[in-house]
Amino acid sequence: MKTVFLSFILCFLLISCNGAGTQKKEKFFIEISPKSKEYQLNDVLDFDVSKNNFGEDISSVTYRINSKEISKTNGKYQFKNVKLGKQFLEAEVTTQSGKTHKIQKEIMILANQSPKIYTYKILNTYPHDKKSYTQGFEFLGDTILESTGQYGKSSLKKWNVFTGEVYKNINLNPQYFGEGTTAFNGKIIQLTWQENTGLIYDFDLKQTGSFKYGKSKEGWGICHDGKKFYKSDGSEKIWILNSETFEEEYFIQLCTDKSLFSNANELEWVGGKIYANTYQKDGIMIINPENGAIEGIIDVRGLKEKVEQIDELDVLNGIAYHSGRKTFFITGKNWSLVFEVIFEEK
Repeated sequence: MKTVFLSFILCFLLISCNGAGTQKKEKFFIEISPKSKEYQLNDVLDFDVSKNNFGEDISSVTYRINSKEISKTNGKYQFKNVKLGKQFLEAEVTTQSGKTHKIQKEIMILANQSPKIYTYKILNTYPHDKKSYTQGFEFLGDTILESTGQYGKSSLKKWNVFTGEVYKNINLNPQYFGEGTTAFNGKIIQLTWQENTGLIYDFDLKQTGSFKYGKSKEGWGICHDGKKFYKSDGSEKIWILNSETFEEEYFIQLCTDKSLFSNANELEWVGGKIYANTYQKDGIMIINPENGAIEGIIDVRGLKEKVEQIDELDVLNGIAYHSGRKTFFITGKNWSLVFEVIFEEK
């Protein structure tokens, strides 16, 4: 059952360097045993560079991934505490004369456990503006901060999900397609889709600034952990941004034990994990922010059928966690309802 559901919900979805210190452009390589196209977190392996011709004996070798040394235990190396996805295993070789050679090999590291499968239980339903093409959804106390999309129709709104009262609603410049939103440290951040621009507001929805993305290709979803921002862009990557400068400092890649996955859309930070709805799928991923492992999949099929079936009805998009009630509030693009739910493991 788990295999069938994972296939349904997740099917959206050896580089070498010249040796430093050498005059000739020689190509060196790393051998990994056992040889495989893919490895998993915590795999125990042998690495070897002894078959290369460095012109002299090897004095020492250090292996790293993302500049972090891989320790050796009982003569073996283990992929422990490493990020998942496409990574570069680097060997720094020092020969007896003191020359160093750096060699890289691209490898794929996947999670070592399949995701747990969850379902939902509906506690309450609340009216939602069916004209809202929901992109971002987050609580500020009991107030919902909602970002909507579409060129010429994008907005940012503060409203009360329990009473329906709209406190403030602003329209974006028609050049912007609104995407995810989050609030942190006295600021509200709203992403735009393909305009390479994040918009900064105060809590009264007055725009105070903007920033450029830099490395990521698009703006999709955003959340924070109280220290830094996490931003999706439609690819397999979630970018980690400096909360002061908005610089994209590094990224994680989303993986199960079977494959690399993309299309994480609206994001929510809850209990040390990232909850991300999967664009065009009725599923929510639970992501480990340290390494990118998809640790859980929430099957939310059936919710879309419970809302008004209008022509504009679109996909699930919108996850807001109410910390006081310890419940999730879920909606979608042009949905007539917001669902208050809890998640339960199947």
